[in-house]
Amino acid sequence: MRMCGCSFSAKPDHMRIIGGIAAGRILQVPKGLGVRPTPDLVKQALFNSLGPRILESRVLDLFSGSGALGLESLSRGAEYVLSIEKSIKHARWIQGNVKECRIPNDRHKMKVQDVFPALKQLVEQGTQFDLIMADPPFGEKNINKRSQSLSQRLLDVAELPRILSPDGLFLMGHTKRDDVTITPWWECRKTMKHGDSMFEFLTPVSSE
Repeated sequence: MRMCGCSFSAKPDHMRIIGGIAAGRILQVPKGLGVRPTPDLVKQALFNSLGPRILESRVLDLFSGSGALGLESLSRGAEYVLSIEKSIKHARWIQGNVKECRIPNDRHKMKVQDVFPALKQLVEQGTQFDLIMADPPFGEKNINKRSQSLSQRLLDVAELPRILSPDGLFLMGHTKRDDVTITPWWECRKTMKHGDSMFEFLTPVSSE
């Protein structure tokens, strides 16, 4: 198993935009939405690491859930965000918050679909993004066995690097107890840890 080796928190039922044009805006997470918004400290560390890279970038937000990463990206100057989320309830809430944050409609698209067939379609269409972000529901603890989590399933999609631009970056979240295997088509550039959360900064392995 090959492993790759940073809170400014709103209340648990709220989500805060940290930087950019919507900085400081607090969005209420409806009761019963059933999502785990990416914590403020983790978001702050992620976007500090990205720096100006987020500006005018094309972003794919997988397992959008609360929309925390996509909304933060738009606020900080991403050119465009495609959010993929299979729950209609979550998708409507995300779209409402894009409007609440006064983000122009042409900078955000919502795709209500399961992530894995959606990825297959994007590969077939030849669509490319500068950043792929994914913070899916956490997997279970796995000791001496291969992870079965959604994060691992994403890593196992061999075609995923094809939808990244040549200098693209894949940011993938998972829980510390979920011992994921970095698959051969990815190179880990950095691992960010905060509490039980981890994010891998991945780039495609060069074919040269």
